[in-house]
Amino acid sequence: MTTPPPTPADYATQTRYSDPGEYAELFDAVPADIPGLTEVIRNLVIHYRGGGIEFTGDRYEEINHRWVSAMLATDQKRNGTALAVPREPVDRIVGCCRDYTLLTVSALRHKGIPARSRVGFASYFAEGFNPDHVVAEYWNGDRWVMVDSQLGPDPHWKFDPQDMEPGWFRSAAEVWLGYRSGALDGDDFGVDPGMPIRGGWFIRNYVFFQLSHLQGDELLLWDAWGAQSGSLDDADLELSDEIATLLVASDNGDAEATAVLAARYAEDPRLHPGDQVLQLSPAGHPPVTVDLRTRATV
Repeated sequence: MTTPPPTPADYATQTRYSDPGEYAELFDAVPADIPGLTEVIRNLVIHYRGGGIEFTGDRYEEINHRWVSAMLATDQKRNGTALAVPREPVDRIVGCCRDYTLLTVSALRHKGIPARSRVGFASYFAEGFNPDHVVAEYWNGDRWVMVDSQLGPDPHWKFDPQDMEPGWFRSAAEVWLGYRSGALDGDDFGVDPGMPIRGGWFIRNYVFFQLSHLQGDELLLWDAWGAQSGSLDDADLELSDEIATLLVASDNGDAEATAVLAARYAEDPRLHPGDQVLQLSPAGHPPVTVDLRTRATV
């Protein structure tokens, strides 16, 4: 059976990750306009590394809330109020860019607005370095509009975070092809300029994150599965080049590339997570296997 490629309308449907479940009604009162909606999202989430608070123990483990329903459950247990009611920073959900984005995408889909998450690298957080990042896109009827819901209004930014111009954020596929051609230095792309987690192998893994998010598997950025690898020595570079080339073509409006990606993702077990993923830990804890059907560690 041929897998049909996703259309903008398909991105209005919740995935198992973005589905708010029993907490869906909380999104009814959230503004539909992007400035108002993203302000609410920033009221809900605090970045686990960049929020100015050092979280430990169970609070740190909130970064593994892979499901929007789990995020909202934690918020409601702690705060128990409408999502727009101000939360103190310490009372927000501990997360990362992926969580700001997925909550934004979930709220937009709840309102019938097609939205999706995009995985790649941002040029605007550190001079001369491009940290890994996830941003949202929504379909305004004519085009995909890119939004960084983690960023509030601030003249510091040289762009509009609620309608980002091309170039400030680059998809993982763009960066991988630039790295492979020699146009980009892999050491300029990674987690943080002060950390060694960077380089070609890291960029390559993010190509598969980009693909999975676009296909409705909005995985944690420390999940591992299939074709991913901790080095380039044992990596299938031909596969990586092929998928990255298709992703860039799809982004540029190539409908055939979009269809091929959907089919490949459905059929190739190296590309999709299947029933289980290996969840790594930014805190350095031992990896655990998560069953995506039962949502339990195994």
